[in-house]
Amino acid sequence: MSGGFSKVRLERMRNVMAGFVDRGEMPGLVTLISRRGEVHVNTVGTQAVGGGEAMRRDTIFRIASITKLMTAAAAMILVEECRVRLDEPIDALIPELANRRVLRSIDAELDDTVPAKRSITLRDLLTFRMGFGSVMAAPGSYPIQKVISEAAIGGDGPPKPALAPDTDEWLRRLGALPLMCQPGEKWMYHTGSDVLGVLIERASGQRLETFMRKRVFDPLGMKDTGFHVPGEGVHRLPPSYVANHESGKLELYDGAGAESQWSVPPKFQAGGGGLVSTVDDCHAFFQMMLDKGRYGGGRILSRPAVELMTSDQLTPEQRAEARLFFGDNSSWGFGMSVGIWRDDLWAVPGRFGWTGGLGTSAFADPQEGLFGVLMTQRMMDSPVPPRVMSDFWTLAYQTIED
Repeated sequence: MSGGFSKVRLERMRNVMAGFVDRGEMPGLVTLISRRGEVHVNTVGTQAVGGGEAMRRDTIFRIASITKLMTAAAAMILVEECRVRLDEPIDALIPELANRRVLRSIDAELDDTVPAKRSITLRDLLTFRMGFGSVMAAPGSYPIQKVISEAAIGGDGPPKPALAPDTDEWLRRLGALPLMCQPGEKWMYHTGSDVLGVLIERASGQRLETFMRKRVFDPLGMKDTGFHVPGEGVHRLPPSYVANHESGKLELYDGAGAESQWSVPPKFQAGGGGLVSTVDDCHAFFQMMLDKGRYGGGRILSRPAVELMTSDQLTPEQRAEARLFFGDNSSWGFGMSVGIWRDDLWAVPGRFGWTGGLGTSAFADPQEGLFGVLMTQRMMDSPVPPRVMSDFWTLAYQTIED
């Protein structure tokens, strides 16, 4: 044993992951696990259905909702500098969301509202309790879903950066809609992170990516992380696929390279799901979080900030209403899932991270000092992790030797 991994079990992981490619469930994938300074990376398969260039360690993936963790970290930098405060209303920075109206019920018509009992706070955004988010129901079930789709504000499907309006227009459209529940009342997925990105821009006076690059990405050496892939790296951006439920075959969701929506700067830099990244860049971010905000050259965040971000922020009732996302073993901190109960080989208390709906998963376990990331090009079919993800995490824990 050198860093705490078993070579035999690492090979088993590689073989199981290769099976998903061999069966045609995805063209390729990349995995990274690290512990005690030891890092293992596997690249399997190709970058496109039907063959082509082999998958590479520096292949760039659309990390979708893993973006949420990085946006939360950027916001906490501003909290620690006292430029924003967790429990103050966001009204001064985002007046478009002041004086909210709230639907009388989720199935109400858009004009059937009551006044909000209080303003939205920064803590509400971080914990997804702003009163607005993804509706977990079939499309068209409620009137609010139709206007969300028409407004193209996101949260009702996979990210589509090419269709989003610019930041001010996005916020105007959101502000024209009522909340779905009272601020602080319920956990509702996604939209809080997008609003958080706008708040970061207005509090810092910089575009979201500019602030994140200066304060997070560049210090950590995350050279391939951003809201689009510049020309010099675009050849490392493979296509993205979605499975056809009838045929089982993979169909193109987003093109490769210059044909991708992520090959040009988006009008709206979506803090909830817009980033691209690599396994090594994600490793750098999560290692900083495991090290309580430290990195080789200094600090991104303080220890208390990281501990707050990775602690359970929901009530039992809020968790129960979001069981589709959390199951029985996890809850929500600031922009990320946090483990609260052991009910599987890999679902353990204290584990934090999240998955991306376009096929990525990244979590860290402070107790084991373990980090893992899986990157694929296959869109998730439901909030329940696909077998490739659950198998990866099962195997990641089995590689620990001691």
